[in-house]
Amino acid sequence: MRHVDFSPLYRSTVGFDRLFTMLDSLGQPDQAQTYPPYNIERTGENAYRITMAVAGFDESELSIEAREHALTVKGEKAEESAEESQFLYRGIAKRAFERRFQLADHVEIRSASLKNGLLHIDLVREIPEAMKPRKIEIAAGSAQPKQIEAQSA
Repeated sequence: MRHVDFSPLYRSTVGFDRLFTMLDSLGQPDQAQTYPPYNIERTGENAYRITMAVAGFDESELSIEAREHALTVKGEKAEESAEESQFLYRGIAKRAFERRFQLADHVEIRSASLKNGLLHIDLVREIPEAMKPRKIEIAAGSAQPKQIEAQSA
């Protein structure tokens, strides 16, 4: 496996250390989470949806938290008593999970819903008006320059 050394870039950049750490972690597939499976789709120009397969989980067993550019989804199954049922084969995962997603600037969570074992989290990116690009009109130059000071009489 190829490893990239980002240390020379640390000398000439400020505030990008988190980015370099994320790039380093991409090269380590051993730490990648595989449960629960999920999709990320673009539903509009500034709208996104995360869909997670959380079969067997109820709304009360799931929690969604957004904090500082990170979305965390946790699932913890309530303990069942062993006397209630006896499994001959258990293929549906019952384990707890915690899945984290990094959110870009100005991405907000609009809603979350659970239907047919799929957790849908709708996101939207709303860029503040002050940060949106704006067009500056160029005025046509007149032949006579504008007077800054008043004329003396």
